[in-house]
Amino acid sequence: MTDHPDPATAAFLAHRRLLFTVAYEMLGSAADAEDVLQETWLQWMGVDFDTVRELRPFLVRITTRQALTRLRSLGRRRENYVGPWLPEPLLTAPDVAEDVELADSVSMAMLLVFETLTPTERAVFLLRDVFALDYDEIADAVGKSAVAVRQIAHRARSHVAARRPRGGTVSPAQTRDALDAFRRAIETGDLQGLLDILAPDVVLLTDGGGVVRAARAPIAGAAAVAALLGRLSTVASLRHAQINGHPALLVRIDDEIDSVIAVRVEAGRITGLYAVRNPDKLSRVHRETELLR
Repeated sequence: MTDHPDPATAAFLAHRRLLFTVAYEMLGSAADAEDVLQETWLQWMGVDFDTVRELRPFLVRITTRQALTRLRSLGRRRENYVGPWLPEPLLTAPDVAEDVELADSVSMAMLLVFETLTPTERAVFLLRDVFALDYDEIADAVGKSAVAVRQIAHRARSHVAARRPRGGTVSPAQTRDALDAFRRAIETGDLQGLLDILAPDVVLLTDGGGVVRAARAPIAGAAAVAALLGRLSTVASLRHAQINGHPALLVRIDDEIDSVIAVRVEAGRITGLYAVRNPDKLSRVHRETELLR
């Protein structure tokens, strides 16, 4: 005889992928998102299930509140982070890439844009523009009036539009083509080929977290970036992977994953490189993480 979970547990499990996605987009960290889900679960267990009319917004509301509390405390920790802070990369399933809006919102570039918003702006923008909650539902989640939430949403959209990568949406095929050229240039030691695929004003961010060696400041300009990454040809192997809904590269040294390189592509050239080397952030590139809007 099979044991079935009680209705409250079944409801939480049915929405778990969605709640993880909300928490991850709020925090940029899978580890912190899992902690938020644990706190959400504990709070959910204290709710009278029969009084809940709509499960999705109710659970998202709890998750958002917990994530806001966590995000405000993380802000202080990130001020002391060694070198550039980058989001924790996730190996994602093909269905994430198929949902263009979801893939855009979890990309490395957009998660860094979200870092420039206040915690409340970030929550309002995500809940409205990514997860399509009503303004009244968002107001309850962030502790503001619906009128205030509309104003915050307008301000957040303006900030995101001003900071998001220029050049519009880039197809996965265009990103793969740029990555293929980048990978070939690295593997063959073709410096000119590397310079050709890098935009003149390309910026490389490397996240070692003070745990492993990494540049502690952004590296700007094709010549400087090529000089640094060109050294990989003698020590590393590169293979394609789907990271945060977009084509990226896994860098292996001595058959161990050393880093993840995600890219931003505009007009066929790489304008941004995000290299995560911090081993504490690489646990989610060994198995797929399911995301859901």
